[in-house]
Amino acid sequence: MTAVTTSPLRGTERRFGRISDLVLKTVSAIREGRRMLATYDELTRLSDSELARMGIRRQDIPQVVAAGH
Repeated sequence: MTAVTTSPLRGTERRFGRISDLVLKTVSAIREGRRMLATYDELTRLSDSELARMGIRRQDIPQVVAAGH
């Protein structure tokens, strides 16, 4: 006769792994959002001529920030 035993912790470990992955992804997304906001704020404080020297038009700031440049 063959007996199969399973550890009750196995499912808990998987759930904890999924939860910790979700937490890490959430923290990462929050950091990225803060970085994007800081970049946006920095760019919007520049004059049009300063932006032009960087090759950016004021109306392009959101796309530049989203692209991560």
